[in-house]
Amino acid sequence: MTAWAQSLIRLTNYEVETLQKRMAEIAARRADAELKLVMLDAEAEGEKAQASADPQHASLLRAYLNGWKLRRAEAEGMVAALQREEEGARDALTAAFEELKKFEHVAEVAKINARIAANKRESASFDEMGLRRRSGH
Repeated sequence: MTAWAQSLIRLTNYEVETLQKRMAEIAARRADAELKLVMLDAEAEGEKAQASADPQHASLLRAYLNGWKLRRAEAEGMVAALQREEEGARDALTAAFEELKKFEHVAEVAKINARIAANKRESASFDEMGLRRRSGH
């Protein structure tokens, strides 16, 4: 394999690895954001249960739920943004894999062509030696 092909493959492998790490980081952030949504919902259910048992708490529930809706909307927005970021990173990773496969294919074809050319040179050399022997040289 030629040096340029090795360099391209090495660079593309590095890009693939970097994008895989980025995907993992995004997935972890998305999981955290989704966990925050679950926790917000559980917290709201707890507040509602407390409000049904305590009339003083019930009077504050509406204000709490208004704030909860804002925090939940913010968390949902974060999850949606992270899903879009993950899709973009996945598309970039797919493109990098395709590019890597193209470079590997080109390198393999170059290797095969070099082998064919070497075989042709060797065959021509043998033919020339055979002709010399026949002619008596």
